[in-house]
Amino acid sequence: MAIDQTTVFDEKLQAQIAATAAAAIKPGSAYTLLDFSAFSQGHYTEVVMRGVIEAPIPAKLRDDVSERALRTFDACMTGQSAFARKSLLAAVAQVQSAATNDLAKSDILAALKDIGDKVRASPAADRVLFLASDMLENSSVASFYAHNTVRRVDPAAELKKADAAGLIADFGGARVYVIGAGLLSGDIRSKNAYRDPQTMTALKQFWTLYFQQSNAKVQEFGAPALLSPISY
Repeated sequence: MAIDQTTVFDEKLQAQIAATAAAAIKPGSAYTLLDFSAFSQGHYTEVVMRGVIEAPIPAKLRDDVSERALRTFDACMTGQSAFARKSLLAAVAQVQSAATNDLAKSDILAALKDIGDKVRASPAADRVLFLASDMLENSSVASFYAHNTVRRVDPAAELKKADAAGLIADFGGARVYVIGAGLLSGDIRSKNAYRDPQTMTALKQFWTLYFQQSNAKVQEFGAPALLSPISY
C-alpha cells in the first residue's frame, strides 16, 4: 500500500482507505505500507511499516493436533491479526495526517519507479498495489495541471516523456487499485470542482498504459472513490 503525501483526502476517502488497508490483514499474507511525495523539503519515498501474518494450520492437519494446542494456536492467530490491523491503521492515520497541499511538486512517476522495485521483490505469488493518490504528476518530467485545474493529457505523449526519463517501472505482474484520482486541493477544488469526463478518461488512459508498460494491470481506477472492495 502506498500513500501520496501531497494528496489530502476527505473523511469519506480516508475511511475507505482505512477499510481497504484493514482488509489486507488476513492469515498467510504479507503487507507493506509506504508513503511518497515530492523529493523536496524532507519528503521522499519510504517504507513506514511491514508485516507478515502467519498461515493457519491446514485443515487436513488439524485432526493431528491436540485440542489444547489448536486453541492456543487459534488464539495466537487471532491476536496476531488484531495487533497487525491496529498497528497498520494507526500508521495509515499518521501518514494521512502528515499530508499537505503546500508542496509545489508531486513526483509520482519517480516514486512509482522506486515502489515498483519493492513490489517486484516480494516473494508473493499474487502482488497487489493499493495506491492512494490524486495521480496528478507535477514534476520536471510532466505536469498534469493547467490554469489551476486538471489538464487533459495526451496519454501516448505523456508515456513517451516517462519512458524518455527512465521512469517506467517493473511491478512484477501486480494488480493495481487506485483511490483519489483527479482530486484537487482545497482552494483549487472550490474554484474548479468540475472535471469533464474526457479529462478524467485521458488521465485513466495514461495510467492504464503506464502500468501496462510497467508490468502491472490497473484493476480499478477510483476517481476518486473505489466502487468495489479490493480482492486480496
